[in-house]
Amino acid sequence: MTEISVLFLTRYPVEGASSRYRVYQYLPHLEKLGVRCDAQSFMDTTLYDLSFTSGAVTLKVVKTIAAAARRLMVLQHWRKYDIIFMQRELLPFGPPLIERYLRSKGCCLVFDYDDALFIKKASRYNPIATMLRSPNKVRQIMKNVDCVVAGNSWLRDVAEEEGARAVTIEVAEDTDRIPMHPGHTNARPLTIGWLGSPSTVKYLNLIAPVLERIARTFPRVRFELVGGGAFEMKGVDWQHTTWSLDGEIEALQRFDIGLMPLPSEDWAKGKSGGKARTYMAAGVVPVCTDVGYNRELIRHGETGFLCTDEKSWFEALSHLIEDPTLRQRIADGGRADVQARFSPAQQAARLRDVFDCLLAEKLLEK
Repeated sequence: MTEISVLFLTRYPVEGASSRYRVYQYLPHLEKLGVRCDAQSFMDTTLYDLSFTSGAVTLKVVKTIAAAARRLMVLQHWRKYDIIFMQRELLPFGPPLIERYLRSKGCCLVFDYDDALFIKKASRYNPIATMLRSPNKVRQIMKNVDCVVAGNSWLRDVAEEEGARAVTIEVAEDTDRIPMHPGHTNARPLTIGWLGSPSTVKYLNLIAPVLERIARTFPRVRFELVGGGAFEMKGVDWQHTTWSLDGEIEALQRFDIGLMPLPSEDWAKGKSGGKARTYMAAGVVPVCTDVGYNRELIRHGETGFLCTDEKSWFEALSHLIEDPTLRQRIADGGRADVQARFSPAQQAARLRDVFDCLLAEKLLEK
């Protein structure tokens, strides 16, 4: 197999879920497949942490300018690489001038995304970031790259509508990283959990009446948030855990049921099921909104539950709380599904195939 070199340019450091899942977890597998991988994150850990805080506008601006300078310095050496793989935009502001320049010089560009970035969503913490966001920029980038790699088929279809060449590579989950949940039982208090970030925890409010009713009906059930910040809900005593890679693994061992509520709108169709897939990999039963990619990821009643309204949410959670045998059956099915469909080695091999096709076509063009 011919060795190739790829520069991976991510939005976030490894702490950021989208970059960790869409790039960093593949690098060791790609190296084994003959891909020499260099990776550079736009945000460092300090700027990433700042992005989840209010205020500190001056510091955020200074850190962002420094991040842009680091990105431009790395891009000076683009000719060293066979492919530049962009996980989201090269810069989070301004028009895609760099992307256009690189393409005009013959650089092989791949744009990867796993969210509906072409739909403008306000930042909870940074009004300046909201002002600078340009959903149309993503559509322009799609037209100026050699290939778009999408996290689900709906995102792929949007890219193709813009005239881009696009493929779907679903997000991988490493079951070697995540141990299987202990056997499900009602001999100990059951935990309903949620895993995510402060920017998305607000979606728990969509099912607040259901969770309040569950808390009243099943007083022994405990509720735990991982990475949700200072979130509160009347009638539900959420236990808060700060997110970390190791802490995530420990929390998943405590979870019995994992929640993934989403709004029923186009933005939700861009979600690529990361939260639910992580629950499945850990042997935690996912209970999710019946929308978008969740319908492709989860087989209702076999590897998780898909809910449409308060009644279906309450019924699914109640049945799971009462029946540990049901939880175990679905937990086993979910983990087996992840192992069969979403191994990092398997998805990395698909990426290598995409790279080989693009480079072969570049050779024919010369």
